[in-house]
Amino acid sequence: LFSFLLDARTATDRVFEVFDEQVTIDDPANPVSLENPRGRLVFENVHFRYQDAPDAQRDLLDGIDLALEPGETMALVGLTGSGKTTLTTLPTRLYDVTGGRVTLDGVDVRDLTLTELRTHISMAFEEATLFSSSVRENVLLGRDDLDAASPEGERVLREALDVAQAEFVERLPDGVDTVIGEEGLSLSGGQRQRLALARAVAARPSVLVLDDPLSALDVDTEAQVEAALRQVLAETTALIVAHRPS
Repeated sequence: LFSFLLDARTATDRVFEVFDEQVTIDDPANPVSLENPRGRLVFENVHFRYQDAPDAQRDLLDGIDLALEPGETMALVGLTGSGKTTLTTLPTRLYDVTGGRVTLDGVDVRDLTLTELRTHISMAFEEATLFSSSVRENVLLGRDDLDAASPEGERVLREALDVAQAEFVERLPDGVDTVIGEEGLSLSGGQRQRLALARAVAARPSVLVLDDPLSALDVDTEAQVEAALRQVLAETTALIVAHRPS
């Protein structure tokens, strides 16, 4: 009982740390909108450092200039700890730059509402985030313009699952209506990654940011996903972090 009490104390302290944290990333006072986004993503003299970084330490991202043209696929490679994942968090404003700016079709991402920005730019992480709901709801999360049960919703769902080579969902007890549990713990690491990738594809974004989303897949499945992604990425701008050259 005493051990449980200590665990509860630690967890409660953490909960209140989160509640007390000030939200610094919010919608702009006078937002602009992109009517027909093309997907040109540009980093202009971007600097970034985490809040708890020592003053004497140089910026983690120290003057990054990078331009992705519409429809271009670019790989970002580098040593562990070099800031690759940090760079991928900036376009969708999971973090804000501490210097310079990131633009989408010439518009600073901080001038767009978070909802619109994250409609135009979609992400898939190495550590997949899934929710305790059905496969269908997880994949179509964010597609408020679709009725998930409609023929169009079914088509988008199936296309995204096909691209991600997630045919395993048909073997689940209730198929795409199977509830997969919090964080998808009823699935393997590779299955979770494929569902998260399917969700990013189903969003039909102008820009797709992938942070090593295939790390848990075997070589054969990885090759199949890559082949399907090439078709999807034909007109989509993509920034891909990868540790394996393939």
